Amino acid sequence: MRGYGPGRLFGPRARLRWVHLILGGALLMPYFLLAQVGVGMAAGGVNALSSLPLILASYAVALPLVAVTGVFGLVRPMSVAAVRAMCAVPGERLAEGPARSWAARGRASAWWTLHLGVGAVLSGMTLAVPPAAVTLIVLPFVSGLRGIPRELGWGGVAAEPHVTPLLGVALLAALALCVAGAGALLARAAPVLLGPTAADRLAEAEERAADLAVRNRLARELHDSVGHALSAVTLQAVAARRVLDTDPGFVREALAAIEDTTRRTVGELDAVLGLLRDGDPARADAAPAPTLAADLDGLLARTRAAGTPVTVHQDPGPAGDWSGLPAIASREAYRIVQEGLSNSLRHGSGPVDLRVRLRRGGPSGPRAHPDLEITMTNPPTAPDGREPGREPRTTGGRGLRGAAERAALLGGSVEAGPHQGGWRLRAVLPLAGTGR
Repeated sequence: MRGYGPGRLFGPRARLRWVHLILGGALLMPYFLLAQVGVGMAAGGVNALSSLPLILASYAVALPLVAVTGVFGLVRPMSVAAVRAMCAVPGERLAEGPARSWAARGRASAWWTLHLGVGAVLSGMTLAVPPAAVTLIVLPFVSGLRGIPRELGWGGVAAEPHVTPLLGVALLAALALCVAGAGALLARAAPVLLGPTAADRLAEAEERAADLAVRNRLARELHDSVGHALSAVTLQAVAARRVLDTDPGFVREALAAIEDTTRRTVGELDAVLGLLRDGDPARADAAPAPTLAADLDGLLARTRAAGTPVTVHQDPGPAGDWSGLPAIASREAYRIVQEGLSNSLRHGSGPVDLRVRLRRGGPSGPRAHPDLEITMTNPPTAPDGREPGREPRTTGGRGLRGAAERAALLGGSVEAGPHQGGWRLRAVLPLAGTGR
């Protein structure tokens, strides 16, 4: 067992814990004053502060009052803040926020009672012992104090003048030991009584999971928007450079597409980074996001400006009319189409015949639900199913994983890979239960 050296008795940590104890004694005073009024009235209307037994009775009555008020939810965060600042207890061992369950409230009440009860005793000792100890230390040297009786009343043993300084020093040492012991007791009890309960850990884990899910969504947004923009702008610039001297009209169209792509991407990037910078990823839903209904035509136009022919088949309904889609399905469908176009731009070595087929409607049957089906196909342009100079592609990549995650959030799926000598991406997004 470790001893209490000078550093443990008078070091910075010991002093802070001493202040913490005195703070508990100060917090007990309103309860004590209320209790002493009741004790005095019960004793026949006397002043409860006039005798030690009544003082002790008032102290005993005050503690249940402390315990009752300790069940309030805000007691725990206030106590945790004080313990972290003054008791040298690691923060991860203490709970965050108000107590959520009655079990946590009961533990917080026990801590509140322990802190205030022990703090009151140590505060009283702090007020009484130092003056008595100093008096004993200077007693042999101050003539005005020699009238103090030499009989101290401790077992009828008389104190000689040359012994009283030692008694004074012993009193101070005993006070320091008591304070150090009480401070260590509270520091050990704090994680037990103020530590997180199973409900606290579950709530914290759910909060972390929700925060991680939102941050993953923001990461997908950045990857999809910036990745597609870089692929599109690169190919637009390459296509414009190749026909710079022969087709000025196409060059102007490509430069306009580059300007529009970068402006839109910078706006999306600024919105997402603003949410991350503000430290409030939960506001991710407030970030502007393109939708299939409003932005598909622009996406296709920018892709065509890079020299990539895009053939679009939309069924059913008028071409481009997706205003009836739920908002979340429209957003996720746009990003999936964008990722498909990004893959065609990134992996191709020249113009790609990209076919996009959008279709609403689920399988037939009495229990069928509507869905949104997206099929994007790169038909082969060579007998072996590859364009000249193109390396075989795989199904890996963060973008395709992100598209699959987007579909999974709606209960759908994404398939991507070689198909009949070419490349196909197929996504099915259920529309039932997605809301607006």
